[in-house]
Amino acid sequence: QVQLVESGGGLVQAGGSLRLSCAASGRTFIGIAMGWFRQFPGKEREFVAAVSWSGGIIYYADSVKGRFTISRDNAKNWVHLQMNSLKPEDTAVYYCAAGGTTATMRTGTAPPDYWGQGTQVTVSS
Repeated sequence: QVQLVESGGGLVQAGGSLRLSCAASGRTFIGIAMGWFRQFPGKEREFVAAVSWSGGIIYYADSVKGRFTISRDNAKNWVHLQMNSLKPEDTAVYYCAAGGTTATMRTGTAPPDYWGQGTQVTVSS
């Protein structure tokens, strides 16, 4: 059974940093993209960042470019999202995802196969 388990969410002041982590298990993730999405209250889930298996292809949403950094550790099946210079508008539930390619994650043409349960990030002003 595939599981994606997020950790690292919480409350932080504007301008602060958080590091989200996602532990993946239950199958091999060789060749599979991993990424992060977020969902605001009352809105649909939106793409944040994605990284290819090799780490050679990375995409970010325009709203987080220059502030967020995605990385993955294939030996341990982890994916991380370092979030710096956080803003109140970054407040959302953040989801780890796996499956497909970085392009399909970014464009939404094919939803990821696997999702985590989500972790709340709250940025106070």
